[in-house]
Amino acid sequence: MTIKHKNQRVGVFVDVQNLYYSAKKLYNAKVNFKEILKESVALRKLIRAFAYVIKADVKDEGNFFDVLEKMGYDIRAKDLQVFYGGHKKGDWDVGIAMDIVKLAPKLDVIVIVSGDGDYVPLVEHAQSVGCRVEGMAFGKSSSTKLKEACDEFIDLDKNTKRFLIKSR
Repeated sequence: MTIKHKNQRVGVFVDVQNLYYSAKKLYNAKVNFKEILKESVALRKLIRAFAYVIKADVKDEGNFFDVLEKMGYDIRAKDLQVFYGGHKKGDWDVGIAMDIVKLAPKLDVIVIVSGDGDYVPLVEHAQSVGCRVEGMAFGKSSSTKLKEACDEFIDLDKNTKRFLIKSR
């Protein structure tokens, strides 16, 4: 682990669906997004924290988005797309990439909270413009290439007591 400096400007980009489904599949638990934000900032200067969500019109969805906002996240929401034949799709890959590209000049550290290997070229781009890139996700469901590309990867599997909320 590298020493983190309090004067580093940090941007946090959370792929909520990626984390949600990993926690549910691996542990049958919910993610503690408050602890995720705390760990990703790590006493440095938070510039922006985004939580990218898909609106699927499910019970308590609005309350969940409100709670994320109270924790300090800016919510980026888009509707779940339903295609002919019932196929559903909802992802934020391009939106997250665009926000990181736009904000990178104002940041020293970019924290991508996702295990999605599609972000490897984005990590490399951010590093090429001088940003340190930290990844954070459940290692068991994360791309090996993403873990290797990041300057540091924080494996949430190593501290499930902190990063998960067990269902009652």
